[in-house]
Amino acid sequence: MILNPMFGNSLWKVPVCRTVKHHMSNKLFVGNLSFDTTENDLNDAFAAHGTVMETNLLMDRETGRPRGFGFITMNSAEEAQKAIAALNGSQLGGRALTVNVAKPREERPAGGGGRREYGGSGGGRDRY
Repeated sequence: MILNPMFGNSLWKVPVCRTVKHHMSNKLFVGNLSFDTTENDLNDAFAAHGTVMETNLLMDRETGRPRGFGFITMNSAEEAQKAIAALNGSQLGGRALTVNVAKPREERPAGGGGRREYGGSGGGRDRY
């Protein structure tokens, strides 16, 4: 909610994220993928249930191997629900798929978030 100065301190509802929420309902999380599954395999499986707008199979940065999950964006929320109903629990590459509506990515702290460690004795000057 946003304060509207024209109406004093009354609260004014603004549908800021309506389009984002609509878009997110078209985006599906697909988990428990075989490491042999390709983006084409995913695209083919979901295309049988509607128009696939985007396929994204996540890869490990260091090894270049698939991480075992990905995201599919369908053309509409109806097609996304149809794909969930048909494919959640179904077999692809010998594994039972987990398919559900993708959740927005959570914010993470900038800068790695961990404690930094420095080498050396920590004093910087010798005491005699």
